[in-house]
Amino acid sequence: MTPETTPGTVHIAAGMSDAEVTAEARRIIADAYRPAPETPTSYRDTSPLPAYGSTPPVPQPDRRIVPAWAAGTIVAGIGVGAAFVGIGCGVWLACRGLAAVSLTDVLFVTLPIAGVAAVATAVGSALRSLKDVHTEHHHHYSGPVRQENTTTHTRGVFARTTNR
Repeated sequence: MTPETTPGTVHIAAGMSDAEVTAEARRIIADAYRPAPETPTSYRDTSPLPAYGSTPPVPQPDRRIVPAWAAGTIVAGIGVGAAFVGIGCGVWLACRGLAAVSLTDVLFVTLPIAGVAAVATAVGSALRSLKDVHTEHHHHYSGPVRQENTTTHTRGVFARTTNR
């Protein structure tokens, strides 16, 4: 039967003297309690940065274009939602004071009102977008003019834009 060993256990030969065993035990204990060497975990470069480099600046135009009708629809939706949460809470508080009405009952009363408001917002958004469909541009030039019309089509799940 062999004695249990752990990883890193040193097998001491049977012929070691007591002094050698004691010295080996002290060495093992000293190795176990020796502090780990300090390894840097970060580095900060303190050299000054140049005011400008050899690369010329590149224009970075802002391409986040949101149509006005979309922004208006979002704002209207948030406003309608916030208004009807407040109205719903007010109705709930009033009903709670008048009778033992559950929140579900109050929601069934206020949901048609919120539905009408959502439909009104959608109709207003659709009418606004229909108004913007017909746009007529008049340009008056004097002198030689070169006019190029570009038609842009964006299609696909991964937006592929084709300019003609």
